[in-house]
Amino acid sequence: MRALVFDKTLSFDPRRPDPKRDEGECLIKVRRAGVCATDLEITRGYMGFSGVLGHEFVGEVVESPAARQWVGKRVVGEINVVCGRCDLRLSGLSNHCRNRTVLGIQSHDGAFAELVRLPANNLHVVPSNVDDDAAVFVEPLAAAFQVLKQVRVEPRTWVTVLGDGRLGLLVAQVLRNAGCPVRVVGKHPEKLALCEKWQIRSRLLADIAPRHDQDIVIDCTGSAAGFETAVAMTRPRGTVVLKSTVAQSSIEKGKPLKYSIIARDGYNAKLPVE
Repeated sequence: MRALVFDKTLSFDPRRPDPKRDEGECLIKVRRAGVCATDLEITRGYMGFSGVLGHEFVGEVVESPAARQWVGKRVVGEINVVCGRCDLRLSGLSNHCRNRTVLGIQSHDGAFAELVRLPANNLHVVPSNVDDDAAVFVEPLAAAFQVLKQVRVEPRTWVTVLGDGRLGLLVAQVLRNAGCPVRVVGKHPEKLALCEKWQIRSRLLADIAPRHDQDIVIDCTGSAAGFETAVAMTRPRGTVVLKSTVAQSSIEKGKPLKYSIIARDGYNAKLPVE
């Protein structure tokens, strides 16, 4: 099969062997795949990953351990492949399994290929009224919804989404629909104009002075500097939610090590600000 492979450098492999599915796994023909900022950070050294990139996809099941149930179904997939036996699984945190592999990110070839394998338990059937171009957004949209699981958001909670990229805009829409008075702070007027269409407040980063007045700041910048700005915006004992992935090589030289540790390991982390 054809695949986009990263192994210190990015290359196209026109003859990569087809993946061999394990027991309980399905083989899926990829129809669409999305490029995430995490994919870009992997090429800069994030997670030390090598293999086929890509974790946002929609595809069609071509082989299955239960053929009648899955073959021919159009699906998206959860990216964490878990053991189902560790203490975190038993405590309700199965996605953070100590023995997990992660599609296109950690020890599991991803979706920038003609075929990808995932356990049947990871798959979700795409409704017929959702086209492929929309379905490929399911994974980042699911990441956006995780914010509502991580922090308590109420109508009187002041929330800023920092970053106007794809994930930032998805997070903002999720929070708006939850009744939260959210605003987006970013650098791109054309992206912020979308927020106005969606009845979401927005401001250019250059036009604000951080005042430690926000209850929650969600960092979707994908940069180490974004974390510092998020902290500067957050009130004492407020909360910073990190939705950024930053490789060590992306950290500006001379910055304290603590920022690189948080940026590398804090994906989906929740940090109280004293």
